[in-house]
This record gives sequence, structure tokens and C-alpha cells, in this order.
Amino acid sequence: MRVRLAYGEDELHIEVDPHRATIVEPVYREAAADPRAALRQALRNPVAGPPLREKVKRGQTVAISACDGTRPQPRDVMIPVLLEELDGLVRLEDVVILVATGTHRGNSEAEWRRMFGDEVVDAVRIVNHDARDRDQLVWLGRFGNDVPVWLNREWVEADARITTGFVEPHFFAGFSGGPKLVAPGLAALETVLVLHDAKRIGHPSATWGVTVGNPVHDDVRAIAAATGVTFALDVVLNREKQIVAAFGGALLPMHSAACGLAKALAMRPVHDPFAVVVTTNSGYPLDQNLYQAVKGMSAAFQVVRPGGTIVCAAECRDGFPDHGSYREVLASAPSSQALLAAIQARPHTVPDQWQVQIQARIQSRSRVVMHTSYLSDADLSAAHLEQTADISATVAKALAAAGPDARVCILPEGPQTIPYLVSGPA
Repeated sequence: MRVRLAYGEDELHIEVDPHRATIVEPVYREAAADPRAALRQALRNPVAGPPLREKVKRGQTVAISACDGTRPQPRDVMIPVLLEELDGLVRLEDVVILVATGTHRGNSEAEWRRMFGDEVVDAVRIVNHDARDRDQLVWLGRFGNDVPVWLNREWVEADARITTGFVEPHFFAGFSGGPKLVAPGLAALETVLVLHDAKRIGHPSATWGVTVGNPVHDDVRAIAAATGVTFALDVVLNREKQIVAAFGGALLPMHSAACGLAKALAMRPVHDPFAVVVTTNSGYPLDQNLYQAVKGMSAAFQVVRPGGTIVCAAECRDGFPDHGSYREVLASAPSSQALLAAIQARPHTVPDQWQVQIQARIQSRSRVVMHTSYLSDADLSAAHLEQTADISATVAKALAAAGPDARVCILPEGPQTIPYLVSGPA
């Protein structure tokens, strides 16, 4: 049986035994017939609270938070519709778009043009948030469970603050979008290190699809609520990264409604763990680097049996990436087990510890094999990972070693589908 895998801007195909394979995909929903109309409807008839034009006052300055280039947010549609809705209330020169990088690298002007479109780039000032630049940050206090909060100065000082994003299950924050466009998106490195420390990340409720009672998301919500968001706009996407539905309004009820739809589409039950799980990182732009590919590994980890094999296909055109300390931290211990122990012993101090901690936990309990186009075998070996040039052969060999009853689960869209184990008859 031939199976398509999301990979880069194209796709891969693998061959698997149909009698031993289970394919798990998100529920497919057709794109909105008129995405711009769906967005206008969300701005004018919000889930909760007044419409956008009643929240933003004439002559105000406006800061708009948007996802960075590692996310498939349809910024080129969302931002123009948002600006059209503000026409006549605010001047474009009083608007700033803040790229909510969190601790990721900033995007280039060429990337901005791909992300937002030429018309927006030429008309509106765009700024990459930099979590390490003290001049960009302002101290606001401690919120949630004693999180020290610095946020982007332009965001804090704007008269009106608008978040824009997309919602999908997130491997330790529960869901993306909504309050994450404030923190970690526009927060200082110190804030993010605490939000994503070993204790919070290691909590059993810090996982896919859980928000309330999740110590990461509880604090993210607390920060956004305490520091103020004027209006929020999120979308849910299908596997073609097209807008299925748009949600607007007061931040927390809006995000809750969007999470409900995302959960219904993405989270799929399975009844038994698998010897082998093949996953992706949902193709470009999500699979640009190994750092992001941990999400695909984590989706597979939900249903792989102890000691089983995860095969993750992620293009990784941006490498590890090489900015930040992710690569250095991965290579700093002789094994995944030693790396996990070191991180847990040093909360709040290790940059990129959240991604490394989850990756180390997965690798300490499973064999993880990558298929990439831009990382060498030696690169991956330093990160305690293997590489395969032939996914089909690797799967066949792993199944043969696991026994005649072993099965493989395939997640063609990676973390756009989150399988979870349930008890009872299939």
C-alpha cells in the first residue's frame, strides 16, 4: 500500500503492508467558501464581547501580534481583512505588526513578503520580537504561578492590542493560538524559561489538547488576562492549511471555542499501542528544523509502545536550527537518559530546555529514526538520533523484529493529528 506523507513543500510516498498498517488522519473539513467573509464575520460578530470596531477607538495606536515563519498562519489573508476593518478608525502609520517569535529567530524582509504579502509589508511597519533584546522589553510584574513577566514594549505601550493566530493541538501547551500570541510569543527569554521549565513541562497535564489544569497554559492565560488584549482573532485550518473557520472576540472565550473545533478535527482515538509509528511534522513551514520536528515525534509517542520505533520525516531545511543553544544542549550529554536527568536538575537555566526535555524523554523510551534532507547522519548522531534514507525499508525491518503481530501506525499529517489511547473494544 502506498501512503503519502507531508514533507517540505512537496510530499513523500512510502510502501507499507496494508494488513499491518493503520493510518490516522485528521477529520477533513472543506475550506470556507469565502475565507475573507468568514474573517469579517468573526470580527463583526464575535464569540464574546463587542465587535472589533467597537473595541478600537478612533486615532488609537494599534499593535497586532502574528505568528512567525515557522507557523502556517494565513497572515496574508488575516492581516489585510483586519486592516480593512480598522479603516477609517486608525492610520496605517499608527499600526505595528509584531512577529511573535518567542525565542525563535526573526524573519527576513523576504520572509515577511511571503508571510504577509507585499501590500502589507509596503504599508505597515513590521517588527520581529527579540526575547533577548532588553531595549525591546518592559517589566510588568509576576503573574500566574510566580512567572516573572517582561513583554514587548511596543505591545505594552499600544492603545489597542490585537492577537492573530491559528489553533491546533500543542504538545505541551494544550493548544496553539490565543494567549500564546502574548506569552511566550512576545515575552522575554527569562519569562519563557520559567513558563517552560522542567517542572511545568514534566507535569502530566502539560500535553496535547489540555488547557485547564495544564500548568503551562494556565500561566499563559494568566499573563494574557493580566496584561490585556483588546481583541483576538484565530482560525482553524485543514490539512491543506486552508481556513476552515474563524473566531473573534474576547481572548479567552474566543480561544476556547476555537480549541473545541480543533480538538474535534485533530484528536483521534486508537485502542492499542503500536510497535512502529511513522510521523511527519506536517510539511512546510512546520518542518523547517529539527527543533520543530519534536512535535511530530511527540504525536507519535502518544501511541508507540514502550521500546517501540518512531520514524519521523521532516525536511529540516533550516537545520537544527543553528541559532540559539538547541544543538549545543542536545550534544551536551552522552545519552538521552543523561540529558533528561541534567535538564531536570537545572530548572529555569537551560535555554531551549522545553524542546530538549520532551525530545530526551521520547528518545529515552523509544528508538527515534529521522528522515531529513538537510541534516547529515553525523548531525543526527550528535543528537542521539538515527537517520534513514528509506522509510519503507526501515518500517519493514522494525516490524519484522517486533514479531508477526506487530503493527505500524502512520500519521501522514504529523501533529495535525493527535492519536490517543482509549480502552474498550475497537
